Amino acid sequence: MSVPKAPPHGLACLALLAACHFPAWAADVNAGAKIAANGGSQGAAACASCHGSNGEGTASFPPLAGQSAGYLERQLHDFAAGRRKAPTMEPNARALTDAEKADVAAYYASLKLPIQSKVGPLPKAKDGNGAWLVERGRWEDGIPACAKCHGPGGTGVGVDFPAIGHLSAAYMQTQVDAWKNKSRQAGPLGLMGSIAQKLSPQDIQDVAAYYQQQHGSAAASH
Repeated sequence: MSVPKAPPHGLACLALLAACHFPAWAADVNAGAKIAANGGSQGAAACASCHGSNGEGTASFPPLAGQSAGYLERQLHDFAAGRRKAPTMEPNARALTDAEKADVAAYYASLKLPIQSKVGPLPKAKDGNGAWLVERGRWEDGIPACAKCHGPGGTGVGVDFPAIGHLSAAYMQTQVDAWKNKSRQAGPLGLMGSIAQKLSPQDIQDVAAYYQQQHGSAAASH
């Protein structure tokens, strides 16, 4: 019988850091639903007032339904600590307790992601609708395929790579600009901070248009 090998020291350290990143709260989905609808105990506004009654997002605020709980909780901590800048989110995140952050993140993660995993087909030639960037990347500029990290159809992978296939071009551009001006942390291994520097506004429009072509009405068009 083979004996499984112990993980390399570096991976073990990363796993420990991930486990210790936030306090170990037992998240309460029902409590999170109440926070989303009515606000927090210390003055945080109802999430639904900006992000929609079912976490579907609005013209100015992104959808939350179906995102990873770990990803959402991390963003709330980043807003609260000033590591991610947004005039609406920073004070509201600070007004949520750590337990409330975990609860509301768990609630939105329990909702259905409005898009489904979709693969390719891989484009055979560069085009103007974003297919090449999403499915193949632009390696000559150091840009990997969006799908390599964010999954097929932009449905997200784990806690580090959120679903992006249903985001509007305007919201994508806002986040790319935030990475460029360093008002949002660069993310795992500094990937998005580096990639953002190489993306043009037309690239963002093309990627969003391609995802909208894949997902139809489930993808944002505003």
